Order: sequence, then structure tokens, then C-alpha cells
Amino acid sequence: MCPSAIAVMVLVSALGFSTEAGSNEPTTLVVCAPGFPSNTEEAQPMMDELAAALTLGAGRAAGSIAAAYYPDIDGGLEALREERAALALVPLPFYLEYRRQLDLRATLQVEQDPEVWSLVAGTDAIGAPEALAGWELAGMPGYSPRFVRRLVLADWGQPPEDVQIRFASRVLSVLRKAAAGDKVAAVLDRAQTEALPSLPFAADLAVVARSRPLIGTLLCRVGERQGDDEAEAVTRAFLALEQLEGGRELLDTLRIQRFQAVAADQLARIERAFESAEGRER
Repeated sequence: MCPSAIAVMVLVSALGFSTEAGSNEPTTLVVCAPGFPSNTEEAQPMMDELAAALTLGAGRAAGSIAAAYYPDIDGGLEALREERAALALVPLPFYLEYRRQLDLRATLQVEQDPEVWSLVAGTDAIGAPEALAGWELAGMPGYSPRFVRRLVLADWGQPPEDVQIRFASRVLSVLRKAAAGDKVAAVLDRAQTEALPSLPFAADLAVVARSRPLIGTLLCRVGERQGDDEAEAVTRAFLALEQLEGGRELLDTLRIQRFQAVAADQLARIERAFESAEGRER
């Protein structure tokens, strides 16, 4: 996801529906993007504006929709435990790590180039997985060590058990340490990896391993907090977003093409790999 991901996530919030007919309580879409910029307060005006515009376009009653953005795990999890939180827009690592705990059910995904995660370390610092003994791996998906081990590193090989995997939102400092020869490697998404050549110390860094192409961002139902009829209506609204008046312009501004149905077979393989001790998509 690019830096506009916050706005993209805001956009989809406009298509939620009230959980109960006639209820005055708005349905909430919780957007949780750990490590992405901005904060809940800064994002709110944009979320409100887009939600109001698209709620009108979808024929929903004013105030029937709410949305909140969280760039941190704790805030997102707390919000998703609220009964009004019927929808969630989250990156794949979050979905895999918390889908059972929160009963997340993927319905749509953001159409984008496949996400490929990379492990980046100092040049010639690592030749094989076992060389990572005593190292630290840090990056935005670090809150899910299983994701890093079982999907990012699945084809390259499993690192030793003593490797520390941690969340880091500021990967530039991680990359500086790696380039300086510290025993630390960064876990980067596609956009971050593509930006590596622009760094003044790029010559001191190397991509050690890459994941297979993966799904990027998923829209999910949260348990049964939204009825099937309303869930189907939400799905149709997402898929028709670019046909709404002004919808195409909004999407262009947000640098996203459209939403699409979940690649169910691919997601099932990813889920199995995440749950498997051996990792690797099958």
C-alpha cells in the first residue's frame, strides 16, 4: 500500500450500513493500518467528509455510518471489539494474525499489484537463514512473527529460533543500522523495496529474500454484526464505487483503481501457510 492508503481506507468507510433497521447507532468500519502515517484525530475530518458524500450517493440516512482510523494495533483491536464495529479494512498480516480472535471474514480486497515483502540486510551480511542467529528483523508486519516466518521467508528458509521479530513503523532507521553493519534486517513491502535505490546508502543494502506475491488489503465483516442482506448490499456498493457520481474522481485522487472480489483460493492457501508450522503456500 502506498502513502495514500489512509485515504483509501477512509473511502471505504462510507459504505457501511446500520446493523439494525431503524437503529440510531451507526455501523462503524474500523480501519487499522499499523505503521502507516497520520493518526486517528488527523484522519477524522477526511473520513467524515468522504463518508457523508458516499453515504448520500448510496442512499443511506445521514449519520448511519461512522468510521475510525487507527495506525496502532492496540487502538484497532479495542475498536474492533466494540459491538458497532461491523466492518474492518486491514492489511493481510493483521487479518491473518487476528482473524480467529475477531472472527474476521474477508469479503473484498483492494485491487492493486500483488504485494511482495522483502527481507533487506547489509550487503553480503547474510548468506543463508542460519546466518541470522542472534539477529533482529523489524518492519511493519513485525507484530505478526508468524507472517514473517511462514510467508515472507517461506521460500528462502526458516531463521533460527533466537531471531527477534518486532514491529517497526520507521524502517529508515532500521535500514541505516543494517547498512552500518548491525545485526538487523528490515522487512519491507513492495513500495518500500522499490524506493531503496533512492537512499544515499543503497549500495550498502541488499534484498536477501522475497515472499511470493500476496494479497494486500482486505475488507472484512466482523462476525455476524451485519446481516447477510446488508453485507451483500455493502459488497455491491464497493464494487460499484467508481460508478457513483464523483466516485471515479475520488478513486483517482486516492490512487486506487477499484475494489474486487476476494481471490478466495489464494487467500485459503495463504491461511493454510500461516497456520502451518512449515509455512509455504500450497
